[in-house]
Amino acid sequence: WVYYSSTPSTNFWRSDNIPSSKIRLLLFMRHYVILLGGLLLNFCFAWGQFNEDAVLNIPNDDKLPLNWGYFVGLNQFDYQISYINPSYDANPSLSPTEILVQKSTGFNVGLIGEMRINELLDLRLEPGFYSGKTTLEFKSQSLISEKDSIREIKSTYINLPLLLKFSANRIGNWRPFIVGGPYAAINLSSNENSIDDNQSGTFKIQKWNYGYQIGVGIDLYLSYFKFTPSIRGVFSLTDDAIRDAEPNSPWTGNIHKMRSRGVFLVLTFE
Repeated sequence: WVYYSSTPSTNFWRSDNIPSSKIRLLLFMRHYVILLGGLLLNFCFAWGQFNEDAVLNIPNDDKLPLNWGYFVGLNQFDYQISYINPSYDANPSLSPTEILVQKSTGFNVGLIGEMRINELLDLRLEPGFYSGKTTLEFKSQSLISEKDSIREIKSTYINLPLLLKFSANRIGNWRPFIVGGPYAAINLSSNENSIDDNQSGTFKIQKWNYGYQIGVGIDLYLSYFKFTPSIRGVFSLTDDAIRDAEPNSPWTGNIHKMRSRGVFLVLTFE
C-alpha cells in the first residue's frame, strides 16, 4: 500500500523551498552577525585595556627594580649615500653618480634587561640578533651587465643598544612611551678582511657599526604579562663602505659616505 498525502509539505526551511536570492541574503546576514560579534568582543577587550577605570592587570609590574623579557620583530635596512661628485654631467668620468638601494625585510630576536630609575624613567639593555639583506644597483655607463651593476649585501648583526625609556603615567592597562639611546653592533657577515673587492664581485662592508636609535611604543598590561609593540628608527654614524684599491673605481670611487639606517618593528614580552 502506498499513501499519498494531499497536504503540501510544511518544511519551508528546506533549501529547495527558498529562492536562491533569499539563501544568499541569509548567508550574508549570518556572516554579518559573526563579524559584528567579533568586533564587539574586540571592542570590549580594547575598552578594558584603555579605559581609565579598568581593573588593573599586574599592578605591581612597574614597581620592580629589575625586569626582564624578550623581543621579536621585523626590520628593513637602507643606506644613506652621499657622493663626492653628485652631478654626472659635471664630470662623467666619475661613476657611478647614483646608487639605488633595494630593501628587503629581515627579522629580529633578542633579550631585554631593564632597571628602574624612577617612576617614569628606565634604563634598558636589549642585546639582539638582526638579520637582513640589501641590494645595491649601480647606475653607470661603464657598468652595463647585471654581474657588474648589482651587489648584494647580507647583514647579520649582534646589536647591543643601551636605551633610556621615558614613560607617561599609566592609564588603565596601557602606557605610552618614547625610547632612545646609542648602540654598538658587530656584523658577523662582514667581509672587511677579504682580499677581494668589486673587481671580483665583492662589495666590502665594515665589521663594526655605531649609531643611535629612537622610537615610540605602548605598554599593554595583560593578565599575566606585559605586551609592548613599538616602532624604532635606527641611524648609523659609521661610514660602512670600504673603498676599492682602485681610487677611481666605478663602484666606490664616487662615494663620500655610506651610512646604514633602518626601521624596526619590535614586539616585546615582559
